[in-house]
Amino acid sequence: MSLEANIMTHMKEAMKAKDSVALEALRAIKAAIIMSKTEAGASEGLTEDQEVKMLQRLVKMRKDSATIFTEQNRMDLAEPELAQIAVIEQFLPAQLSEDEVEVIIAKIISETGASGIASMGKVMGLASAQIGGQAEGKTISGVVKKLLV
Repeated sequence: MSLEANIMTHMKEAMKAKDSVALEALRAIKAAIIMSKTEAGASEGLTEDQEVKMLQRLVKMRKDSATIFTEQNRMDLAEPELAQIAVIEQFLPAQLSEDEVEVIIAKIISETGASGIASMGKVMGLASAQIGGQAEGKTISGVVKKLLV
């Protein structure tokens, strides 16, 4: 089942359950899918990789908002953002732990013979391609810096 069809099914369930937070998150995903389709001008659907990147972008936006709201002691605004993150993350592939990411990056570094911070771009490119949507870029970047320094 495509992501769009899956979202529609979950939207119907959220409407029946009168779950406004889930419905808001699902509508945001649907809007992002529609925007992505019209941006690219593609008549066909999005690739799985594009869908994962779009979902990660939506999660990142909400995490950033929740962080700002929490810093300003506005928990009334932060809680819905955090609840929406949980809804969106249902559609993302399982995330790797930092230890798992570290093992994969250490393997990439040993295979490429990278050393020093100057090799960070090369390692980041390979790691991002291999890990894909299973870890945030921020996590990957932090582990790469830690292992190359």
